Amino acid sequence: METLFSHIAYFILTNLAIILLGYMLVKNKMISLSWLLLIASILAIYFIFKYDHPIIKMLAIIATTFTGMKPIAVAEGYKGKPITLQFKQWVVFAAGWVGMRAQPFETLGAPPLLNAWLMIRFGISRIIAGGLLILLAHAIVALHLNHDLTYISVSAILLVGFSLILHFGVLSISAGSWRLSGVNTYYLFRQPARATSPTEFWSKRWNLAFSEMTAVAIFRPLRNKIGSGGALMVSFIFSGLLHELALSLPVNNGYGLPTLYFIIQGVLVLIEKLLISRNMSFLNNKIIARVWTLFWVVAPAPLLFHAQFIKEIVWPLAGLKY
Repeated sequence: METLFSHIAYFILTNLAIILLGYMLVKNKMISLSWLLLIASILAIYFIFKYDHPIIKMLAIIATTFTGMKPIAVAEGYKGKPITLQFKQWVVFAAGWVGMRAQPFETLGAPPLLNAWLMIRFGISRIIAGGLLILLAHAIVALHLNHDLTYISVSAILLVGFSLILHFGVLSISAGSWRLSGVNTYYLFRQPARATSPTEFWSKRWNLAFSEMTAVAIFRPLRNKIGSGGALMVSFIFSGLLHELALSLPVNNGYGLPTLYFIIQGVLVLIEKLLISRNMSFLNNKIIARVWTLFWVVAPAPLLFHAQFIKEIVWPLAGLKY
């Protein structure tokens, strides 16, 4: 336990260093050095938590990756513009918000914005719903049904439950709380089930923090160099690599599967753009389009959430034995 506390102290110091150095890099728009800071920070966190439990390792890597991406995304986002973000605003943004757009924090301290409490209540309701799903997973395990059936059903229920708690719950409460301080934060997950195309799903509805990150840090800088199609594929591959850090590295297994998942998504988006350009009518039907989108997001999902990740992280997080 004492070792874990020391590792957590190193984690805090590492992320604090990223935030302090990051502001200097942002003010001077040192994008290349920001990338080096990200790589060095992830390596440091990996070696600090190398022998800790996979759940602890995963959380540390994810948090540090998001902190480390902030200087890159913000420096790219302010390219060609004067940087009016103050140090206090930067620290609050870098340490307290998952999204990658710093501009909303320039109004920190302004009067509360509309819908703040609505977002907070929405988040609380999703946490309750997620908690109920985790209880349902426990109940199914207690029935001692067929092992394969239990594994598939419980794993799916747990993934949805944790997503409701974190993505739709905690992050919505965070967004609403910052709106009370005059920051124009927003839902990072916007009714993904309503997406009528993979393009809409990944760019406008699912995990806007990730889409902001890849759009600003990868897609825009590469678009004029290798074209929109090439930049799009590199963005999806980059997303895959980040998910390797979050899902494969902590359990030292499943390498390549999350990247393959995102390569499939990138290829699918390009195919979809081609189909739309040729006026494929089936995509104009909202019901069919939603089924099409849901299928391609969910069907390859075992590549993303591979068996070892489910076994060592998802089930233990719910207090279940695989």
